[in-house]
This record gives sequence, structure tokens and C-alpha cells, in this order.
Amino acid sequence: MTVWIDANGAPHPEASSYAKKFSGRYEHRIFSGGVGHNLPQEAPAAFAKAAVEVDAT
Repeated sequence: MTVWIDANGAPHPEASSYAKKFSGRYEHRIFSGGVGHNLPQEAPAAFAKAAVEVDAT
């Protein structure tokens, strides 16, 4: 899983460019609402939910 956060401020390549770096299933998640560089600390519930959902599939 890769993630994109809206308050990072840094440029990022297209999410699809990361997919080839994974040998298994790939999923990209977008987090918004002012989340910055520390996703687990700034949005712990959303981060945990995404990790559980990706792990369950």
C-alpha cells in the first residue's frame, strides 16, 4: 500500500508509477483533511483502518 497525504507539500509521482515496485497486490490510499508527514500520528484511526482493510484483502 502506498499513501498520499494532502498537507505534505512535496511533489509526488503518479500513484500508478509505484505499482511496479510491488510483487503482490497493490493499493494506493489518499488521506485528506490536513494530514501532513506523520500519518500514523496525525490520523491514527484512518491509518489503522486502511492498514486493516489492506491486510484483510
